[in-house]
Amino acid sequence: MDVFETVHTVLAVRKYQNKPLPPDLVRRIVEAGRLTASSQNGQPWHFIVVDDPQTLRQLGALARTGAYIAQAPLAVAVAIEDTRFAVSDASRAIQSMILTAWSEGVGSNWVGFGNLEAVKPVLGLPDRLQVLAIVPFGYPAQPTGKGKKQRKPIGEVASHGKYGVPYS
Repeated sequence: MDVFETVHTVLAVRKYQNKPLPPDLVRRIVEAGRLTASSQNGQPWHFIVVDDPQTLRQLGALARTGAYIAQAPLAVAVAIEDTRFAVSDASRAIQSMILTAWSEGVGSNWVGFGNLEAVKPVLGLPDRLQVLAIVPFGYPAQPTGKGKKQRKPIGEVASHGKYGVPYS
């Protein structure tokens, strides 16, 4: 799938098949995050790749909005350093991982946005890092309806030249 098609069709997936992801695909997903550009090349992130079912169940129980992590065959917890651009840099890395996975038929969804202190001991994270998000990955359990998005028209979210002149 080309990049625009991937962006055009990606959807949040919260139900997964009980089917592991091939190791080479997991590596591509993590590499997509690692290779993402970051401000001043700071790379203020650390990715914890979790495929142990018991740990996935623990993460699902601890993440208020992500109980479905427990059913995923894989999750990547994204921890960040306390730097000015860490949230934006790691967010870009998460999007790179999500798009790479989707282009290979693997669904995911961003869980949390901070407020994940309780998972730090489960993942063995040092105090200097905070968990920004947990991203579960897996083959969708149901057909995804690629491209069936409800988005505002482009003229409502983009202007031409200055605010208020709808871009068309």
